[in-house]
Parts: sequence; C-alpha cells; structure tokens
Amino acid sequence: MVLLLLFFSAVMLLILSFLLSLKVGMARISWHTIFEALFSGTGNSKEHLYIRTLRLPRAVLACMVGAQLALAGLLTQIVTKNPLASPHVFGINAGASLAVVTGMLLFPAAGLLSSIGLAFAGAMLGALAIWMLSGQGAQQHVMLALAGIAVHFLFASLTEGAMILNQYNTESMIFWLAGSVNHASWQHIQLLAPLLGIVLLLVVLLLPSLRTLALDDEVAIGLGTRLKGVRAFAMILVVLLAGSAVAICGPIGFVCLIVPHVARAMLGSGSSPGVLLTLTMLLGSILLLLADVMSRLISFPFDSPVGIVMALIGAPVFIYLARRQGGKGS
Repeated sequence: MVLLLLFFSAVMLLILSFLLSLKVGMARISWHTIFEALFSGTGNSKEHLYIRTLRLPRAVLACMVGAQLALAGLLTQIVTKNPLASPHVFGINAGASLAVVTGMLLFPAAGLLSSIGLAFAGAMLGALAIWMLSGQGAQQHVMLALAGIAVHFLFASLTEGAMILNQYNTESMIFWLAGSVNHASWQHIQLLAPLLGIVLLLVVLLLPSLRTLALDDEVAIGLGTRLKGVRAFAMILVVLLAGSAVAICGPIGFVCLIVPHVARAMLGSGSSPGVLLTLTMLLGSILLLLADVMSRLISFPFDSPVGIVMALIGAPVFIYLARRQGGKGS
C-alpha cells in the first residue's frame, strides 16, 4: 500500500511538473489555453501553435532526458558498486561532449544523426579509457572513480581548448555545453523515443542479472552470473543513454548522480531493481522538468541553461554524499 501511494504521488508530481513547464515562460498563457492546445484538435491560434511547437516538445524532451540520465546513473552505480558513480563523474558525458564539439568544428554542416553517432563514439571512448585505467583486483572500484575523474577533466580540457582555438565558430556551442532543453523540437523526440524504448526493453531483460550484481562477486559467479559480460552490456546501455542525451541537450550534470540516491532513500533497503529503476526514471523526469522551469526564472524573461540550475543543486548534494561515504569508510 505504501509503495502504491509512493508511485501515485510521484506520477501526480510528474504531471504537475509537466503542466508547470507548459505554463511558465516569457509568453503568458492561461491554463484554459494550455488545456485547449493539449486536448482540442480544432484550435489553431497563435497561442495553441506556441504550446504545441515550442513548450510541449520542450517538456516532453525534459521528461525523456531526465529519465535517461537518471537510469544511466543508476546502472553505473550498480555495475561499479560505487555510490558516487555516474556518467558525468566518470567522464562518459565529457567524452561525448568532446566528440560532438569536434564534429561541429570539423563538419559544421553535419546533422543531428551525425552528432548522436559522434556522441556514442565519444562516450564509448570515455568508458573504455576508464575501464582500462582502473585495472583489476580488490581496489578496482576505487580506481574506477579516480580514473573517471581524470578522464573527465582531460576530455573537458580538450573540449575547452578546441573551443578557444576556434572561438569565432563556437558561439552557438556555449549554451549547449552548459546543458539546455530550450531548443527542443519534435525531431529530437522522434529520434530519442525509439532508442529509449529499445534500451528500456534491454534493461528489463537484464533485471535478473542486475539483482545478482548487488551480491559479492564470488556469490554471483557461484549463481552462474557472467559478471564481465553483464557489466559490459550494462555499460553499453549507459553509453547509449548518456550519449544520446548529451548529443541533443549537452552535458547536463548531477541528474544521474542525485536521483538514484533519492529513489533508494524513498524505497529503503531491499527494494527490487525493477521498482528502483521505475522510481528513478520518474524522479529523473520530475527533477529535470522543475530545473528547467527554474532556469526560466533566473534571468526572466530570458532562458538560462538548465545545467546551471542542476550544478547549483547537484554540487552541494555531491559534497554531502562524498562526506557521508567517507565517514562510512573510516
């Protein structure tokens, strides 16, 4: 009963956040007009078109990207058994950003599909670099974190260097690099939706193996789990989720780190991976929707990158989590 109430509350909060995203903005639009634009197929006024072509795809994209990043963060933490792990901290997002920026500079006429392909390649490069640098043995989880941070700063520095050397061609990239959903269109959603659906199906098929990853490696191997194969497959899913999100919205940080911890705190210990995954995705959508709404109020009536809001929220939470984990380890 408590679980049903929790999910009902999360769904209601998601709906309210979605409607708030449609309401808040430079143009003042009444609730009546918003509901007409959503549920009436006959209205073709300027306000209806504004809702359907600008605010609605922006809200849908924020929902999808928030869910993707939160799910990618949870999978990364499960695979590495590191509560501070995330694609952002581990340099996967930075690798995708570097690849996309390099592609924009070398091939300015490249389309969205090319950017997504480059983001996948860059994210995979970051994941492979981290895995190779972490080595093997009992300290691998610690080395994964150290290698991830090093790779993140390396790729971020290369990205900044490329932009400085080509400063006259990078004005449009600055807003994207901060993380933003204000350029959303239905084309972005049409490209992202099939990928997200395929990844979710694969995650559902992977759920039995994810349960065993929570156990000690020796116990999991004794139960017949191929740990290396499961971890490699899960990290490929992380690359797909994080890479596509970065290609469209830029490297939005901290969603993938914060949300899994909030979901675990709400569910308590012993929750099944399926329930945890579902709640994590719901909370990821809610967080990014609300952060996007807040980004419109910072310098109203102008938009600010949603990545700024996430950094303001995420940095203190990250420090708190790091201190808490450090205290447990002492």
